[in-house]
Amino acid sequence: MSQSLTSRTPKPKYDVVLIGGGIMSATLATLLHEFDPNLEIAIFERLGRFAKESSAAWNNAGTGHSAFCELNYTPEKPDGSIDISKAESIAEQFEISKQFWSYLITKGYIHEPKDFINSCPHMSLVFGEKDAEYLRKRHEKMSESVLFKGMEFAADHEKLKEWIPLVMSKRNQSEIMAATKMDMGTDVNFGTLTRKMGRHLLEDSNVEVFLYHEVKDIDPKEDGTWEMKVKDRIHNHKQEVEADFVFIGAGGYALPLLDSSDIKESEGYGGFPVSGEWLVSHNQELVEKHHAKVYTQATVDAPPMSVPHLDLRIIDGQKALLFGPFAGFSTKFLKEGSYLDLPESVNTKNLRSLFGAWWHNIPLTKYLIQQVAMTKSQRMQHLREFIKDAKEDDWELKIAGQRVQVIKKDEKEGGKLEFGTEVVVNKKGTIASLLGASPGASTAVYAMLNVLERCFPEKLHGEWKGKLLEMVPSYGQKLADHPELTEKIRKYTKEILELEY
Repeated sequence: MSQSLTSRTPKPKYDVVLIGGGIMSATLATLLHEFDPNLEIAIFERLGRFAKESSAAWNNAGTGHSAFCELNYTPEKPDGSIDISKAESIAEQFEISKQFWSYLITKGYIHEPKDFINSCPHMSLVFGEKDAEYLRKRHEKMSESVLFKGMEFAADHEKLKEWIPLVMSKRNQSEIMAATKMDMGTDVNFGTLTRKMGRHLLEDSNVEVFLYHEVKDIDPKEDGTWEMKVKDRIHNHKQEVEADFVFIGAGGYALPLLDSSDIKESEGYGGFPVSGEWLVSHNQELVEKHHAKVYTQATVDAPPMSVPHLDLRIIDGQKALLFGPFAGFSTKFLKEGSYLDLPESVNTKNLRSLFGAWWHNIPLTKYLIQQVAMTKSQRMQHLREFIKDAKEDDWELKIAGQRVQVIKKDEKEGGKLEFGTEVVVNKKGTIASLLGASPGASTAVYAMLNVLERCFPEKLHGEWKGKLLEMVPSYGQKLADHPELTEKIRKYTKEILELEY
């Protein structure tokens, strides 16, 4: 790795340049190298190692998002029925990720799956009669789908004590509660996974990795290629690099880089940075009483990404409990960014979008201000809704990663906040950028295949198709419509990834 930092300089031209060393770029580089080992690919990462920002273990919740427990993916419609279409879609996307990771293991590209993925039941927990009825209907509807086969529902305290003893301790017997449990859930260390892929690219492929190299600007050339200004942050050296295809997977910095490209599709996009904080406990006595990721309903006016949850985390073999997230605020677009990121991102093309989104989300602004102003003691009060006798000494505050919530132009409102993950591609398919947050890393393989479908459609459905089906056997088929295939795929990935549900 030291060679890439000191003695090598980037070539003047590549077939593909990937900006950022997170889960998205590592995934896309691995896919492209498998499809065509002769492609000249370079990855530029501004920090000193892969996965130091959004993909780092403590900078996200580590939930393998399968829609087993996230209630915002299963809204109740006006007629009282439950819509599970988005939940099915996200569950399928995570199955694609598991297939790809299994392929990497069977090929010997990465090893020791327990370093990055472990079984951890996913639960939804609700309080009060109204939400308990919603959860019962949700369970009934989801149980009809093969993707949620095995989901259990309970509303009696005795059963809940078996599932979540820490949460049920000292709980009033008359309190109305309900929960669902899916043993197939996972805890994922996306930082470790990214670095495993990065090591494979660095050591066993011709992909060139440049750490401490920051792309500062992207300009279109007359011949349809792209020219980037790249700064070597160690030697303070700048050079220009060209590429036929560029992918911007730079987390919060994707937005200004996309803007610098001047593509029509980037017009009107803005971003609002939101950081997060967790309460974390390493007290093993507590940890041994809680073996699940337990999600509940978001509070009124809170964004979907702020859904409170109490999670088991397994990082570098060590178990811990995590509670949150609590919203924080910084004008930085990355944890190791600049305080000028937000003001410098405002321009004439996105000013209307930014103002519109702010005007129509004043309750959200108020919510963020309240969150930022909270003391540790106030955060502990929220935790005590989950753990009645939580002690402040057992918990520490940990800063999570920076996220930039995407703001899109909207004809009616001027601008609106987008809470999902969005891929922006130009008309020619020569530049793509990933914007947004959750479900993010969990669906990296699906997102990167989406990039390839839009930018290399002929190759993906032509000469690359055989290799694609080797990597993702279910590609092109809707798992929800194929129960036997779903069972077969899940059995295969469970075995290869050494999962224990």
